[in-house]
Parts: sequence; C-alpha cells; structure tokens
Amino acid sequence: MNKLFQITLLLVFILATGVSAQSVLTLPQAIELARLQSVDAAAALNELKTSYWEYRTYRADLLPEVSFSATIPDYRKSYDLYQTEDGAYKYVRTNSLRMTGDISIDQNIWLTGGKLSINSSLQHINPLNTAGANRYYMAVPVGVTLSQPIFGVNNMKWKRKIEPVRYNEAKAAYLENVEIVTLRTISLYFQLLLAKENLNIASQNKENADRIFEIAQARREMGQISENELLQLKLSALKAASNLTNEQSQLNAAMFRLRSFLGISESEQIDPTVPDLMRYPIIGYDDVIAKAQENNPLAQNIRRRQLEAEYEVAQARGAQREINLFASVGYTGQDQLFNSAYSNLMNNQVVQVGLKIPILDWGKRKGRVKVAESNREVIASRLKQEQINFSQDIFLLVENYNNQTEQLRIAKEADEIAQQRYNTSVESFMIGKINTLDLNDAQLSKDSARAKYISEMHLYWYYLYQLRSITLYDYEIGMDLDAEFESLING
Repeated sequence: MNKLFQITLLLVFILATGVSAQSVLTLPQAIELARLQSVDAAAALNELKTSYWEYRTYRADLLPEVSFSATIPDYRKSYDLYQTEDGAYKYVRTNSLRMTGDISIDQNIWLTGGKLSINSSLQHINPLNTAGANRYYMAVPVGVTLSQPIFGVNNMKWKRKIEPVRYNEAKAAYLENVEIVTLRTISLYFQLLLAKENLNIASQNKENADRIFEIAQARREMGQISENELLQLKLSALKAASNLTNEQSQLNAAMFRLRSFLGISESEQIDPTVPDLMRYPIIGYDDVIAKAQENNPLAQNIRRRQLEAEYEVAQARGAQREINLFASVGYTGQDQLFNSAYSNLMNNQVVQVGLKIPILDWGKRKGRVKVAESNREVIASRLKQEQINFSQDIFLLVENYNNQTEQLRIAKEADEIAQQRYNTSVESFMIGKINTLDLNDAQLSKDSARAKYISEMHLYWYYLYQLRSITLYDYEIGMDLDAEFESLING
C-alpha cells in the first residue's frame, strides 16, 4: 500500500474518533502525523521547493533561450537635429511610423563563459505626410553574435561545480529536517506520556492515601497509632489531592503542546501509550561516521563552502584585468519592398575587443585577491574544526545509544520492583508492621522509578532517531533514507 495512502487513512481514523472520545495515539502514528501536517514539516518542504527552483533556474541557464522582442508601433512626430552637407545644423520636422521585430536564440557557453546568439530581425519605416518619401524595409535574415570575456572568471563553469552540490545539500537537509521533526515529536509525545503516568500515579496515590487515612482513623480509635501519625497521614492525603490537581494541569499543558505541533483540533483528547521496545544490534562508530560523511548535509555543506571560497578567489583574480571580445557576422538587406529586402543581401560584420587594464590602482585589486585568499584559509580552518566537532558528537551519540539499551532494561526492572515493594508496604502498613515513614519512602521510590523508566525509554527513542537524522539511514530496514523529491515538490 502506498505510504501516503496509509498516512491519509491514519489521519482520517484519528480525526474521525469524535470530539468527546479519547483517541489512542501511538508514537509511530504521532510521528507520521507530524511529518504529514506539522508546521515544521511544511517549512522543511518549502525550503526544499525553494532550493529546487533555484536549481531549475541554474539548469535553464545551460539551455538555449528563445526570445522575441518587438516595437509595434513606434510613432514619431517631432523635431530632430540634422546636420547638412556644409556642416550646419538645423532641426527637421519628422513624422514617421516605425516597426521593429527581433527573434533570437541565446546559448551560454559554460566551457568558456561566453554567450552565442543567433538572431533575425526586421525593421520598417513609413514616412507620413511627406511628399515623395518611400517606405523602407531593412532585414537581417540571420546574424551570429559571440560575446566572450578573456582572462576573466568563468561564472558558468563555477556554477556547474557549485549548484549541483548546493541542491544535493538541500535534499539531504530536507531529510534531516524531517528527522528533526520526528525528534521534536518524540520529545512532546514522551512529555505527554510522562504527564499521563504522573497523573495515574497521583490518582493512585490519592486513593491509597484516602484509604490509609480511613484505616488509620480506626486504628487511632483503638489506640494502635499516635495522634501525630494520624495527622501526618491526613497531611499526606491532602498533599496527594493537591498533587492530583497539579498533575492534571501538567497533562493538559503537555497535551496542548502536542496537539498544536501535530495540527490536531484542540477538542481532541489524546491518549498516549508506552511504545513497544524495539531492539537493534550494537551500532559501531566507524559505520555511523562513514554513513554520516556520505549522507549528512554537512558533507555537502563543506564541499559547497570550499567551492564558494575558491570561486571568490577566482573572481578577485579575474577582476585584475578585463578583456572582452564581441564579434557579430551575418547578412543584411534593405529595400522599399518587403520581399526585396531579403534579396541582394550584403555582409554585416562587427568585431570589437574591449580592454580595461589598471595602470595604477595602489594595490587595490591585488589586495582583493589577498583578502579572498585569506578568507579561503579561514573557511578551511573553520570547516576542519566543524568536522572534528561533528566526529566528536557522533562518537558520544553512539556511546549513549549503545549504553541506553542496558539503562532501559535496568529502569524497567527497577520500576517493577518498586511497584511490588509499594504494594507490599501498603499491605504491611494496614496490619501495622511498618510506620508512615517507610510507607512514604516506598511511595516515593515507586513514583521515581516509574518516571525514570519513561525517561530512559524517551532517551532510547531519541538517540535512535538522532542517529537516523545524522546518518540519514534507517537501521530498521537497513537502507538510506530517501524521498520522492519530484512528487513532493510538484504535489
């Protein structure tokens, strides 16, 4: 079944549960909802679309561009300055209608950085209200123009190096951002789950405290406990009632945050469940660092910044002198008749070489080159440090993940033991074998152990998906993370 269809069914199921009903939402379902409709996921997708269209624009620059330009009409009725044969100037009244059109095909030459154009144009002039004046057509059936910078920086060549790397970086960043959305979902989900567990604990503690206080009242009447112990148990019952109210507020706040992040209606009541424990093999540091260097956007980011630093040096060196070649060859014709304007064609050639070489600039251009070279060295040093920090972070993450399985196992066993101890302590207190201090200690240990278990499970999931976000690798199925980028962008 198509993954998008599964997500849609999931959303329909959750939203169709009704306003008053409490929907059971598992962690995988919450993750899928976040990827589908959270604001963070939408922002990640929009960033990908922006990068995609920037890349498409670059690709379009490598392809021929066909354009048409025209001036229809160009009517003029005015005075123009005119020089006569004897050198004198006078203003002449003009009254004419002109029309021009031009079709051109332009192609950037990435290998040399020049531009080649093929064009065809037609110009028509029609003198108005002028005796004896004739209409004229001037045609350029075909013309070829080359403009080429010499010794300057080849911008298109550098774009061919930089832009594909930039787009690959954007795709990897999108996958990473989706995993970051997952990490945010995991944190909010476990905050709600912990709040739910705390509320259940507070409710259970209140029931036990009320029941114990009732029994204590009867034991006080029989003289089995002191008045001080009775008052202490009453305070415990009041404290349990207060904690229950506080935990209810904490649950409502955690539920509001998760609903807001997932884009779920505020009237929906979410019921989180303790996730099933997924067990993965031990993950080695060498494997993680290799996958991160291959897939993580940092690798593409480093490569892009290195290329951009080199590009700035090339630009600074190319600006030390400017030599541009312009050449145009073709045919042109002119006549009073349209068809005749395309007959008896004559050569039309233009060649220009423009130079701009500084004679004295007080070292300004040389200084720009040195600044660009210095910036390149600074960037190289920063990138090296970033790589070192990245490797250190991965090492610590791998260690934490590999240790977390054992930490979670210990926390689960401690939770079960603490719960058993508390149940035994309640029974022992009721028959007078332990005092209130021992009972309170058992309760605190039980509550702490349960919170510890939920916290350790949170870290287990968090470390796992943090490894996914860094390596862009799914350890469950043993494949690199990927996405249908074209359908995402055009969907």
